[in-house]
Order: sequence, then structure tokens, then C-alpha cells
Amino acid sequence: MHEMAPPDNDVLWARSLRCSLGGRASAADVLTGINVGVREGEILAVVGPRGSGKTTLLRCLSGQTVTQEGEVWFNSAPVHTMNRAQRERLRRDRFGWIDPEPDLVPELTAWENTALPLLLRGTSRRAAKTAAAEWLERLDIGTCARTRPASLTRAERQRIATARALITSPAVLFADEPTATLHSADAAQVLRTLTAAARSHGITVLLATHDLGVAALADRTIALRDGRRVGTTTPATGAEGVTACSLSV
Repeated sequence: MHEMAPPDNDVLWARSLRCSLGGRASAADVLTGINVGVREGEILAVVGPRGSGKTTLLRCLSGQTVTQEGEVWFNSAPVHTMNRAQRERLRRDRFGWIDPEPDLVPELTAWENTALPLLLRGTSRRAAKTAAAEWLERLDIGTCARTRPASLTRAERQRIATARALITSPAVLFADEPTATLHSADAAQVLRTLTAAARSHGITVLLATHDLGVAALADRTIALRDGRRVGTTTPATGAEGVTACSLSV
């Protein structure tokens, strides 16, 4: 396949992605001919039922999973031709990731968990603590800075995981069902703070979700079914989102 450079305004761009995890083909873990472009600073929701390929798409776009076919570009860099070390460096330096379950270090306090990516980069403890405190405040959890995960609610732990993903000011934040395990009120608050923080810092967000209410917070939504892209929705009037969108296939 002849490679072509991505559009200038797309921070992430992928063409003809085909991926079968574990070398086997099944509807649950295959992407078939996916094309997608994500603009800089955009919040893009990827929706679809469980097994539609949402997580696999995010993993391919972030370089965690290597596709069997197709191209993935981050700015002008071809992720699909990078070796493992280059992809790991890209994820460490330019990307952030949030899982459905907040995977925190139980022995560390909230601020230490948040600051961990900076500390691992060699940032001074004082500077890392200051940055962590600022992000915890932005996510309305500053009062828990000295508390360990076991004493926090699930929603509080997820906010810490979100702060940890944002503290390095990544170019792209991948959020894989970040509120799937939360009650609706907690989920809404976490998502509002996440999207507000991303917008204020110009961070591009890819948000995988099966919940159209969550997707309504995004600028644009693409839908997957059985590993195929089935449509794109664009909110007609701001954040009212997917209940009043136009669908194009």
C-alpha cells in the first residue's frame, strides 16, 4: 500500500486499519478497514457495543497494538513503522491513557500517584508535588492529596488516575471507558472535569464509550460495530450531542 502523509490539521490519522489480536479472527477483537482522523484539540468519542473494537482501535492509534495492515500517523510520524522502543517512548512522552479501573499504587498517596509520571522522568520532587496538587485541584480532589487509595471512593480514585494521565500535558489522551464502573452522578462529574481540563490545555482526547450520554460531551462521535466503522455524528447544537445529530456513513 502506498503511504500518504496525513492532513496537516490531524494530530492522529489512520487508514485501512486491519487488526486481529492473538492471530485469530473474531468479531470481538478485529478491526476491518478502519479510517479515522482526529483534529488537534478535538474530543472524539468512539462508541459501540461491547466487542465492537473500541479498545482495539485506541490501542492501535496509541501504538500499544501493531496492526496487521494499514497506517497510523501521529503528526508527521508514522507510528506503524516504529519499533517497540520508539512506540514506548512515544506513549511515555506524548500520550496519556486512562483505563476503566483506576490502577493506582496502593502504597502511594494521591499526590504521589498523580506525580509518578513526572518523578519517573526525573522531575524534582518539589516540582512534581506542585504540579500534582494543581491537577488534583482542577479535578476537584485536592483535599485528598495526602490520602492513600484504600481510603478513597472509586470515583475519587478515578479522578486521581485522570490527573496522573493529564499531568504530563500529553498531546493526546486516550480514555478507554473511563467512567464505566462509576455511578451516573460520579461519572458525569469526572467527565465534566476531564473534558474541561483537556479543553483548557488544548489536549486531544479519544474517548471510548458505549454510553451516548458520555459521547454527548465530545465534539464528534464515530461509531463501530463488529470492528467496522458505521457512521459519524456531529452535535447539531453544542453539547446536546448525539440526540440531535446528523449521521453520515
